[in-house]
Amino acid sequence: MKPSQLKKLNRLYFRSYPADTGYTVEQARELAAVSREIGRQVALLVDRSGKPFLVLVGDASSIYIPELPRARLGSRRLRGLRLLHTHLSGEKLTQEDLMDMVFLRLDSICALILEQGEPSLAQVAYLMPPNPEGKSYELLTPERWDRLDVDLGATVEALEDELARTMGVQDVDEESRALLVSVDTTPRPVQEISLEELSDLAETAGLETAGTMIQRVRKLNPKFIMGKGKLADLEVQALQGDAGVIVFDQDLSPAQIRNLAEVTERKIIDRTQLILDIFAQHATSRSGKLQVEMAQLKYALPRLVGKNRAMSRLVGGIGGRGPGETKLEIDRRRARDRLTRLKKELSQVRKRRGQTRERRAKAGLPIVSLVGYTNAGKSTLLNTLTGSEVLAENKLFATLDPTSRRIRFPREREIVLTDTVGFIRRLPPDLQEAFRATLEELDSADLLVLVADASHPEVEEQVNAVRSILNEMKLDDTPNILVLNKWDKLDAEQREIMRNVYPDACASPRWTATPSSRLSMPFLMWSD
Repeated sequence: MKPSQLKKLNRLYFRSYPADTGYTVEQARELAAVSREIGRQVALLVDRSGKPFLVLVGDASSIYIPELPRARLGSRRLRGLRLLHTHLSGEKLTQEDLMDMVFLRLDSICALILEQGEPSLAQVAYLMPPNPEGKSYELLTPERWDRLDVDLGATVEALEDELARTMGVQDVDEESRALLVSVDTTPRPVQEISLEELSDLAETAGLETAGTMIQRVRKLNPKFIMGKGKLADLEVQALQGDAGVIVFDQDLSPAQIRNLAEVTERKIIDRTQLILDIFAQHATSRSGKLQVEMAQLKYALPRLVGKNRAMSRLVGGIGGRGPGETKLEIDRRRARDRLTRLKKELSQVRKRRGQTRERRAKAGLPIVSLVGYTNAGKSTLLNTLTGSEVLAENKLFATLDPTSRRIRFPREREIVLTDTVGFIRRLPPDLQEAFRATLEELDSADLLVLVADASHPEVEEQVNAVRSILNEMKLDDTPNILVLNKWDKLDAEQREIMRNVYPDACASPRWTATPSSRLSMPFLMWSD
């Protein structure tokens, strides 16, 4: 460009633009004259005081907006900048313009439409608060450029007030609210079931669900997992739901996490990382912490490619706590060294537990292991039968370490009853490997008691998932019985249905243990 053209562009920085109409007649004419002279789109990013923050020059059909500062941003906040730019050849606001407004969270966007180099029309768009129609933004009809009838300042102020009112208290921690997302090739009903479980996982991790989104696709997008149009809807829904975290029900690649975090400017975590965080919260014993740290490092290792700061969004809070928190940004060499040490320490844990199992075998004590889906009531059942006080909470993965207790049968017979970590569908392979020291307790079991929550609406899917995992662990040859727990929560019709579905199962009602009641196990019959 010529020096005179650069000087005209530089003068735009010294204008003060009104907050209501967005521009004066003289400012519109000046902007149109500059754009006409250079034959390119010219854009202004204007702050709420009316001062231009950036003057941008594109080509004849588009404008590139560079990375903008994030200092003001919160999950419920707009950026505090509005975009005013020229459109040549009578073109209205494009889908690309609207996507820029959504992803950058601009206050509004206004196109000054030129025809033969002169102002002709003006078109405005702005984001919408939560609404029954589910609209992401309002795209107004183009009006005469000198008769634009919209108060942009008042509209933006009302939008942020509505967002704040909808979300309630202003000082809510934005990273305590999560938008749950499922993008998969499976049918929508299947995704809905999986998303309900993800909601339980999020609650256990300390997240409040701000909304859900489901999309069925023919093929997953390798860059963002979803298309850019749906990604724009996701960003608006996150803004409307005051969500600082977006949790995907699928496992994301390192590149997908990085790309999504850059576009949405929110914390992105996947299903595996959410489960890892829950494990990190509940790990109390040394062996449990070692296993969690090992799983976290194996998850983080492939994400330590290039600049380590790519993992900075994941450190701290949900998805970043636990024994491995400070290891998420170490280099690959140190991570591998640490993994080697962890494997050695866990090998010692496995050796000690193996010796314990050998002593039990020499003593002739049969071993019965409680297995089942997470939160099926295994720990509560152990406490009831043995009079123990093992931690039992109505949360997923409350138990991570195996707990063994002796229980006496009639005829002076004793067995060892062992509580184990719960299973879950699509259990991450890294967790299975890391918790091998815990799951090896099942290898020495003489009997597996598969505990299922009979009152759960997806009890059949959970039972099938547990049996599938047992088959993968090559434990399908071990004798097992199915116990339907929480039988007292079912009505007569539901009980009859369960009897028909599982005719060989035993019911385990909720009952209070007494010294005499602990002498028998009404649902369990074990013999030589």
